Amino acid sequence: MSATATTAAPSERAVLRRVLTHLLLPLLMCLGMGLAYESAFHAPSPHHMKVAVIGATPQADVLAQTIKDQAGDALDVTTLPSADAAKAQIMNRSLVAAYQPGAGTPQLYVATANSGTDVEVATKIFTTVAATGHQPLATVDLTPMPSQDPTNQALFFLLVAISIGSYGSVAVIGGAGAALRVRTQAALCVGVSLTVAVIGTVLAGPVFDFVHHDLAGLFALAWVYSFAVAGIGTALHHFLGRWTTLGTMLLFVMLNFTSSGGVFRPDLQNGFFGSLHSFWIGSGFVEGTRSMIYFDGRGGFSTDVWILAIWALVAAAGLGITGLVKSRQSQGSTLVAASNVPTAIPTATLATAPASETPDDIREEEEEAVSV
Repeated sequence: MSATATTAAPSERAVLRRVLTHLLLPLLMCLGMGLAYESAFHAPSPHHMKVAVIGATPQADVLAQTIKDQAGDALDVTTLPSADAAKAQIMNRSLVAAYQPGAGTPQLYVATANSGTDVEVATKIFTTVAATGHQPLATVDLTPMPSQDPTNQALFFLLVAISIGSYGSVAVIGGAGAALRVRTQAALCVGVSLTVAVIGTVLAGPVFDFVHHDLAGLFALAWVYSFAVAGIGTALHHFLGRWTTLGTMLLFVMLNFTSSGGVFRPDLQNGFFGSLHSFWIGSGFVEGTRSMIYFDGRGGFSTDVWILAIWALVAAAGLGITGLVKSRQSQGSTLVAASNVPTAIPTATLATAPASETPDDIREEEEEAVSV
């Protein structure tokens, strides 16, 4: 009989139980993605969309009040004395559209760079208003989009790309690299986020050419964003293990893409996602990049930069806390192991404690994170 005992193969029931347990994660991801995307995107409608009627006459006041009465809570309608005043507010991103009635052809001032979907909705509304007087509507776009991005959604898909590169790296840094010191993991987060930012900037500029200037600023915003995602995910991995994939998807996909403003801004969404837009990390990147590229840094750019900075600080703090926790756990394990060592057995022969995740768990987690 061999001195080495052979390990019995697991029963089919045990294997099936393990498979069913692992299937729970993709099913929860499916449920979460469906709930988030459908609730955020399935029925966009205006909510307090800010528009204006241009004119300092009683007729302009009556028209504005009539539009407001018919639209209800869908529109917030004001009057402005001149086209210049309306253009200034549109370029400050505090106004979606401004309608200037006229005896010939009424004009609608908009900025597609602010939101293509907002402009589409506003155009439909004021086309109907102009049609009541049997007049065609002329749309004046103050920020015409480049031919490479006519719908103003390329920045949203750039957000998707750098997000996948960032949270997809978490399973590798936090899973396969779990034995590394936290300072080493933090350095990897910095390096990965730098690489992701370079890739995103090259794609936006030289490759697809939908960003023609401020590439250095785009790179900086992408780097801060990517580090925040990778750092928070890596910190969470120590506490969530293989469930980190679900956690990072919840934070940086389900709630993030839907509230970023890349497809629909808050005035076309329900209150939940509209509220998230005011402080969630994806909105900081999308809106900050829009303001920088198309509005010369106006329209809340500094607020968006602060949003990204705060999330990055949360990531750094999370990594710091993780380092302290791991250090204390390591010290505690060393003391326990030392107290249990017989004097006749050298400490070098002691087997290390099993990892909380098996190699199979880590491989599955990496595949799940990258395949999203």
